[in-house]
Amino acid sequence: MPLFLLLFIGLPLIELYILIQVGAEIGAFSTILLSVLTAVLGAWLVRHQGFSVLRRVRELLDRHELPAIEVVDGALLLVAGLCLLLPGFVTDSFGFMLLIPPLRRILIIRVLGVRPLPASPPDRARADLHIRVIEGECRRDH
Repeated sequence: MPLFLLLFIGLPLIELYILIQVGAEIGAFSTILLSVLTAVLGAWLVRHQGFSVLRRVRELLDRHELPAIEVVDGALLLVAGLCLLLPGFVTDSFGFMLLIPPLRRILIIRVLGVRPLPASPPDRARADLHIRVIEGECRRDH
């Protein structure tokens, strides 16, 4: 519950304070223009990186591999896009940090505990496609 209070009350208040401080320094019009510019630039970068993640997902699916890391990567890109579309410099900073692929990879590995598997050699990947699975039941008699 306190986390939601912090997100829904504290974060907008911090954003408002920083917007007022920046507006006092560079002017209200410049602050609004900067906020719109970061939203447009962020949306373009998220779109570009999102297509890259979709391409990697398609490649992995074509090789019959699960795109687990790429799905989490795409989810983090959605969070980055949401942060960049919200007005404010704190959320924009967080959103731009999520657009840096090595930082996203570190977040996936450290926070979520997901580790990417090493890439298999092409011969091994082709050999794995021809494995036949036979389902059955096992019973152990003592």
